[in-house]
Amino acid sequence: MSNTGLIQRIRRPPQPPTPILGCSKVVLCAIPIAQIALGAIHQKDCPVQPLIPIYLIVMGTFSMVLNLLACLPCAREPEDGTTNPTSRVCTAWNSLVSAFVFCWFIAGNVWIYSIYQPDYVKNNTVPNRYCDKTMYLFAFWTTTLVYIFLGLFLVVGCCVLVCFFLCGRADPDDDV
Repeated sequence: MSNTGLIQRIRRPPQPPTPILGCSKVVLCAIPIAQIALGAIHQKDCPVQPLIPIYLIVMGTFSMVLNLLACLPCAREPEDGTTNPTSRVCTAWNSLVSAFVFCWFIAGNVWIYSIYQPDYVKNNTVPNRYCDKTMYLFAFWTTTLVYIFLGLFLVVGCCVLVCFFLCGRADPDDDV
């Protein structure tokens, strides 16, 4: 029983058609655009944690940068396996931006979850203890969705690995 076909498909997964890639990029850019817009519109509407609107603006901007970097031809490795200096620079830049986005995401978690559930209505007795409901809930749920998708990815990945392990076992009578 040979697994070389499976290994080749893992090394070079089939590319989806260009229209599907284009549509997925548009959808993936919608959330960062919404983050930038909501953060900019409500920049002064969260005095209890004024860094949340800034978090949304910066996260949206750098997510857009990562999406645009993925579209550049220099971000792809050549088919022949060689590397060129432009590809190395692109990979290094992509790695730096990804590391920044990860650190910024952790900081955003602290800012968002530390004030869970803020007052959504401006109170005259304590005016600095509120946060705009739309902006806060958007930041909260976009952050929480990252964890939900990460959990789903891990569960599905573990299930796939178990299936590969169970289905990929050679029978005792095979000459492997």
